[in-house]
Amino acid sequence: MNIYQDYIQEIEERKTQGLHPKPIDGAELLSAIIEQIKDTANEHRTDSLKFFIYNTLPGTTSAAGVKAKFLKEIILGESVVEEITPAFSFELLSHMKGGPSIEVLLDLALSNDEVVAKQAAEVLKTQVYLYDADTARLKGAYEAGNAIAKDILESYAKAEFFTKLPEVAEEIKVVTFIAGEGDISTDLLSPGNQAHSRSDRELHGKCMITPEAQEQIKALQAQHPDASVMLIAEKGTMGVGSSRMSGVNNVALWTGKQASPYVPFVNIAPIVAGTNGISPIFLTTVDVTGGIGIDLQNWVKKVDENGNPVRNENGDIVLEEKYSVATGTVLTINTKEKKLYNGETELKDISKSFTPQKLEFIKAGGSYAIVFGKKIQTFAAKTLGITAPTVFAPSKEISIEGQGLTAVEKIFNRNAVGVTEGKLLHAGSDVRVEVNIVGSQDTTGLMTAQELESMAATVISPIVDGAYQSGCHTASVWDKKAQANIPKLMKFMNDFGVITARDPKGEYHAMTDVIHKVLNDITVDEWAIIIGGDSHTRMSKGVAFGADSGTVALALATGEASMPIPESVKVIFKGDMKEHMDFRDVVHATQAQMLKQFDGENVFQGRIIEVHIGTLPADQAFTFTDWTAEMKAKASICISEDDTLIESLEIAKSRIQIMIDKGMDNHNHVLQGLINKANKRIEEIRTGDKPALTPDANAKYYAEVVVDLDIIVEPMIADPDVNNDDVSKRYTHDTIRDLTFYGGEKKVDLGFVGSCMVHKGDLKIVSQMLRNIEKQNGKVEFQAPLVVAAPTYNIIDELKAEGDWELLEKYSGFEFNDAAPKGEARTQYENMMYLERPGCNLCMGNQEKAEKGDTVLATSTRLFQGRVVEDSERKKGESLLASTPVVVLSAIIGRIPSIEEYKEAVEGIDLTTFVPSIKELVTVGH
Repeated sequence: MNIYQDYIQEIEERKTQGLHPKPIDGAELLSAIIEQIKDTANEHRTDSLKFFIYNTLPGTTSAAGVKAKFLKEIILGESVVEEITPAFSFELLSHMKGGPSIEVLLDLALSNDEVVAKQAAEVLKTQVYLYDADTARLKGAYEAGNAIAKDILESYAKAEFFTKLPEVAEEIKVVTFIAGEGDISTDLLSPGNQAHSRSDRELHGKCMITPEAQEQIKALQAQHPDASVMLIAEKGTMGVGSSRMSGVNNVALWTGKQASPYVPFVNIAPIVAGTNGISPIFLTTVDVTGGIGIDLQNWVKKVDENGNPVRNENGDIVLEEKYSVATGTVLTINTKEKKLYNGETELKDISKSFTPQKLEFIKAGGSYAIVFGKKIQTFAAKTLGITAPTVFAPSKEISIEGQGLTAVEKIFNRNAVGVTEGKLLHAGSDVRVEVNIVGSQDTTGLMTAQELESMAATVISPIVDGAYQSGCHTASVWDKKAQANIPKLMKFMNDFGVITARDPKGEYHAMTDVIHKVLNDITVDEWAIIIGGDSHTRMSKGVAFGADSGTVALALATGEASMPIPESVKVIFKGDMKEHMDFRDVVHATQAQMLKQFDGENVFQGRIIEVHIGTLPADQAFTFTDWTAEMKAKASICISEDDTLIESLEIAKSRIQIMIDKGMDNHNHVLQGLINKANKRIEEIRTGDKPALTPDANAKYYAEVVVDLDIIVEPMIADPDVNNDDVSKRYTHDTIRDLTFYGGEKKVDLGFVGSCMVHKGDLKIVSQMLRNIEKQNGKVEFQAPLVVAAPTYNIIDELKAEGDWELLEKYSGFEFNDAAPKGEARTQYENMMYLERPGCNLCMGNQEKAEKGDTVLATSTRLFQGRVVEDSERKKGESLLASTPVVVLSAIIGRIPSIEEYKEAVEGIDLTTFVPSIKELVTVGH
C-alpha cells in the first residue's frame, strides 16, 4: 500500500468518528498527490486537487515547501493544471503565511519576468511573516537598484499590509451562551485528559464542554445566522487555570470564523465574556486569534442603605443581577462607541475590550500579524532611510513625575524595546520587551511547533538566553500516544535550538522534570522576563508569565513579548510562624486574609503579586509564586535579601551543571552561558555594584496586603466546596478552611504529594513523618493510597545521597522504573505508597486519575471539577489542597486529622519554616 492509500484508509477511519480528512503536513504525501494531479487520467485526481488546495497546512511544514514549489512551477508555466491558474496560484501563495511561500514569492518578484515580478510583488505587499533571510534578500536587491524591491519596501514602510485591510465592523451582533456558572476553567474548553489530540484541531474540538453544549451552540447559530455566539462564564471568570491555546482554538472552532478558505480547522475571532471578565492569560490567547474578551459585570454586590455589602447567613456577599445574559439573549457590540447594547438599551461600557491595540489585533486577525507587521515597517523605513509614518496606535506610555517604580515596572523598563529614550514607564504603559527564558511543555508543545511552522520560524531567536522543552505533562504513562507525539516534538524543538528533556539521538537519559522547576533553576537573574507554556510559569526569580502555545512560539521566534505593564499588589508579612505550621499554610492564609481584608474583592486578580519573601530561598519561595496562578494573579515577583538570592543562584548553578554533565547542552552552549550569567550576577550582588532587585520606597501599588503569621495556628486547606448551594462558589480556590472545620472525621480516599508545588524539603518531610510514625507505632500502615511524585530527578538524587529515598522505598509498594515506564494509566489504587516518576502526575489530569467519586487530599494546585478526580454516581469527586504533612498523615489514618493528631505527628520535624525579613526591602530613589 502506498502513502496515498494509507491516507485514504485514515480518512475512512476518521469518517467513523464523524471527522474530515486530517490536514496534510508531510512532503511525501503531498508529492504523491501532486503526481496524481499531473496525471490527468488518474482516478484520484479530483480528490487530489481538493487535498492540495484546501487541506495542506501552510507555514514551514514540509508539505508547505512542496506546495509552494509546485505553485511556482505553475506560475512559470513549467507545469499546467487547468484548475489551478497562475492567478489562483498567487492567491494560494498569499494564504501560506511565510517560509517556503515567501521564498518563492521573492524568487518571482526579483526575477527578470516583469509581469510575474509585479504580480508577486503585489502578493508580497500583503505578507508579514518575513525573517532575516527574507528581509536580507529584499535589502540586497534594493541596494542593487531593483525597482520591484524598492516598490515592496515602500509599501512595507507605509504598512499597507495593514492599512488596506477591511476596518472592524462598527456593530457586531452576538447571541449569548452560558457555558457554566462560576469560574470556567480551560479544562472545560480543552480537557487535560484529551491533551494528546490538541494538534488535531477538528478531533480536539469534539471535547469542548459537552456534546449537548455543542448541539446548543449549533442550534443558536441556526436561529441567529447573522450573530456570533458569545460564550459566557456566568457569575465567574472565563478561562482560569491554564494557558491553553487549545481552549481558545476550540471556542473559535465552534463559534468563530475560518481564517482562510484554504486552511482547514483554523478559526479566528471568538467572542468570550465573564461576569468577572477573562483570566489574564486566556485574554492574551484570545488576542492571538483576533477575538474579543468582555468583562460583563452583570452581577454586582448588593449593598444596604449605608453602602455596606449585604451578606447571607453564611457570611457570603449577596450578588444581584444588573442585567441578564441568559442563553439566547441577542446583544449588540458597538466597537466605535465601545459599548454593549440590548436593543437600544446600553448595558455596559466595554472600552477595555477595544483599546487601540486590541482593535488592531481584531482588524489584522490576530496579534502575531501586528507584531511582525511593526517589525517589517521598521525594517523597511530604515532600509529606505526614511521615517516610518505613524500607522499603528502609539504605545501608551505612562510616566508619573516623582513616583517610584515597583519591581515589575523596573524589570519592564530594563527590558523594554522601542520606547521613548530616557522615559521611565509606570503601570498601564504598553511595552514590547525582550524575553530572557522561554519554556514549552509537552501537552502544548506540538501546538507550539505548529505555531512556529505557521509563522515560518526555523531557529530560536539569538536574544533568548535559554529555552527548555519539558516532558513532564506526559510523564506518568508512556503509552502509544506519547510514543508517537513526544519523540517528534523533542526532535523539532532540539533542531530549533531548545534544550530538550529528551535527546532525539538518545545520548542522555530522558528527563520528565516538572517544567516550572527547571525554568526556576535556569533563571539566573531576578531581572529576567520568562514566558512559559503553562499557567504555573511563575518563577521565584525574575517575573514569569504563563502563556498560550502561540505566545510561547512568538517568544521563541522573536525573543519578544508585548503587554501592558501590570499593576502590582505588595504582600508583606508580620508576626512569627508557629513551629507546627508549614509554609504552604502561609500561602493559603495569604489568600484567605487578602479576601477578608478587601471585603471579598480579589485584589490579586490580573495583577502582579510583589511578595517580600526576603529570607526564603527560591526552591521554597516557589510554593508561593506557583500558587499565585490560582489566586488569579497575572504573575508574581519575589523580593529577596542579597544573601538569600545568592544562595538561590548557587543552587541554580549546581542544577544547571548537572544538566550539562548529563549531556543536555547544545552547540550554542546555552547552559554554560547561563552558569556564566549566574556567576556574573552573584559577583554584582557581592560587590554591591548591583544589589538584589527591590522596588522604590515611593512606588505606588494598587493595594498592600499584610499577612499576619501570628493568627495562622492551624493547617489551612483549600476546599472545592463541591456541595455549595451557590454553583458559582464551587471549585474556586477561595474557600480556605482550617483543620478544625473537618472535626477529624472527613474520609480521605487518596493522598497525593507531588507536582510543582513541592520541593526537596517536602520529600524529606514525607520520610521524616514515616520515621516518626514508625517510632510511635512500630510500623506504618496506610489506610488510603499515597501517591508521591518528586518534581525533578535532581531532587531524587539528592534524597538518595542524604538517606531519605531509602526510607521512602522501604514503605513503597510501587517504584517507577525508567527502563520500563507504565504503558497505561492506573485506574485503581491499593492502600500503600506509590513512588511515581518525576512529573505532573495526578495534577495534570491527562493520564493518572483518582478513582471516580474519591475525596483526594493533595499538595497540588488543581481542584477543578474532573481534573484530578471525576464524579461518580455515588458522590462528587473532590480534590482538597493542603500541605505535605497534612496529606501524608491523612493517607496514613484515612481521614483528615484533628489538630491534636497533626501536632503529634509533626513533632520534631523540620517543616518548611519562614521568618520574615527584618529589613525593609526597598530602594530609596531609582
